[in-house]
This record gives sequence, C-alpha cells and structure tokens, in this order.
Amino acid sequence: MNKKTSGWINGFLGVLIFSGSLPATRVAVADFDPLFLTVCRATIAGVFAGVLLLVFRQQRPDRSDIVPLLVVALGVVVGFPLLTALALHHVTSAHAIIFIGLLPLATAIFGVLRGGERPRPTFWIFSAFGSALVTGFALAQGVTSSSVGDAFMLAAIIVCGLGYAEGARLTRKLGGWQVISWALVLSLPVTLLLTIYYTPDSWDGIGLSAHFSLAYVSLFSMLIGFVFWYRGLAQGGIVAVGQLQLLQPFFGLLLASIVLQEPVGWTIIVVNIAVVLCVAFARKFAS
Repeated sequence: MNKKTSGWINGFLGVLIFSGSLPATRVAVADFDPLFLTVCRATIAGVFAGVLLLVFRQQRPDRSDIVPLLVVALGVVVGFPLLTALALHHVTSAHAIIFIGLLPLATAIFGVLRGGERPRPTFWIFSAFGSALVTGFALAQGVTSSSVGDAFMLAAIIVCGLGYAEGARLTRKLGGWQVISWALVLSLPVTLLLTIYYTPDSWDGIGLSAHFSLAYVSLFSMLIGFVFWYRGLAQGGIVAVGQLQLLQPFFGLLLASIVLQEPVGWTIIVVNIAVVLCVAFARKFAS
C-alpha cells in the first residue's frame, strides 16, 4: 500500500469518528454546560494523552514546535469544541452540520497558507462545488436557523481549519498521535483548573446518555479520531485528504436521524454520490 492510499484510509477513519461529534455534543449540552463540556472533554483526553506519551517515552517537542502546538490546541482542543457547543444551544445538530461542508475549503486554504501545498485551479472548482452540494442539501432539510448559532459555527470552522492544517504540518515531524497528544497536554493545566471550576454542583439531573456522549467526545472526537486524521493529512496531503470532510455531514446527518430523530430525507443518497464524485475529482487535481 502506497503512502497516499494509506493517507486516504486513515483520513476516512478519522472522518467516520468525527461524524459522531456534533450529535454527541448535542446530546451532552442538553445536560452539561457548554463550557464544562469543552474543558472536561479536553481534560479527559489530555490525561489519556499524557499517559500515552509517558508509556511510549516520547521525546519532548522542540522549543520551535511550542507555538504551532498551541495553535493546534486553540483550534481543535478548545476553539472548535467550545464554539460548536455554544452553537448547539441555539441550533440543531442537523443545522450545525451544514457548516461542516465548509470545513474542507477552510482546511485547503490553510493547507496552502501554512502547509505550502499548491493544488491545481481545477481542484478549487470541485472543492467549491462539493461544499455547495453539502450546504445546499443540509439547507434543504428545512432545519431552523439562528444568527447567533450560525456565527459560532462559522468561527468554529475557521479555527478548526487552521488547527487541522497546522497539526498536519507538525505531524510530518512529530507523528500524528504525538501532535494531538502534546497539544492536549499543553492545554491540560488550564483545562483541568477550568474543569474543576465549572464542575456541576449536582450530577443528579444528568442523564446516562449525556455521560456516554461526554465519553465519546473526550476519547474519540478529541483523541482517537485525530490519530487517524492527522496521519491521513500528513500522508496524503492536507488539501487532498481534507476533501474527505465533505462526507462527514452525511454520516453526521444519518447519526442525527438515528440517535436524535432529526429529520433527514431520502435524497441523501443521491447527493452523497455527487459529493463522492467531487471528492474523487478533487483528489485527482490536488497536486
């Protein structure tokens, strides 16, 4: 198996794991405060990441890596989880997933700016068309909108795209799981203190589903998913593999329909086929 194929497989596994993030967050914020959810998930993941780094005796990052790792932490450890959690207080997960369709474009843009990649002009056509398909499909579901929720989601996409590109660039040097682990560990002193501060006074009203959702976004969305995702971006290219995120809204919408009973029409199959074609052509013209 060549490096690019391995990158696409790893990227696809990362997308599958991330697809459950918004539905799980939607369930969790029904019982947990968004600020507590954000810092608690980062704390739990940070503890596990620290254990992994110690067990495998990983060398500390160079001083020059600290600022990029902080950018990763601000983008994907704190920024995206917090902004999406705040957004999901105002909109449904199905509506929030609309904005995930813009994430491949954001990742590609930051891949050019930070990763030094130079896709061909045709790539941008297929990438933009794929994003338009995903956004148009999600809007056609008739989900309700909120300007506050939309603003939070748009900000989340920007910081996440930056965090993805910066993390993928560092992965070439440090390794995929090491990047997210060090970013989590660097955040741990702050997230741990904030977790203690925002811990609910009583856990009596917090349901089992919220606890399971917290566990999912902590271990899978915040740690395990990034192991595959950063490795995929580094192996297959930030711009190319980043287009797999176009599939994430469809997996997320299916989960939202199954878990949250949020309405999703049968047209998902037709649009998804079109999106897969866009991803395939975008990959072809990514370099």
